[in-house]
Amino acid sequence: MANLNLNKVILCGRLTGNPELKTTQSGISVVSFTLAVNRRYRSSEANAQQPQADFINLVAWRQTAEFIARYFRKGSALCVTGSIQTRRWTDQQGQTRYATEVIVDEAMFVDSRSESGSRDSAIDGGYAPEPFATPGAAESFNVVDNNDDLPF
Repeated sequence: MANLNLNKVILCGRLTGNPELKTTQSGISVVSFTLAVNRRYRSSEANAQQPQADFINLVAWRQTAEFIARYFRKGSALCVTGSIQTRRWTDQQGQTRYATEVIVDEAMFVDSRSESGSRDSAIDGGYAPEPFATPGAAESFNVVDNNDDLPF
């Protein structure tokens, strides 16, 4: 039997707070945030359940961290892929502490621009091209009035 190791996570949820971009002493961008992901549940009329969510800690590095900090705010819908990582350390009282978090490899928009007002405010005056706009397209487009030469 082959030795198979796979650690892949796909999560879609909403940010529980504004991501705060930080920089390590060596100049690497990092952002830590929490994603609220609704649980799937079955609702029966006799036993109606309230929706529940899991709150998952995530960490993103470098360009991914900068992307998340720039375009997402509290309540923004976000879809990420990454891997689970556990770490262990000893605190100041000598107690061993553990943390489990998702290390983000990719982050993607979920809401459209019209559904997410927070994304527009996150641009902070930066350049945001209009969708499907081609600079100078209107000037280079020639209208053909005579359709007699068309083969169909």
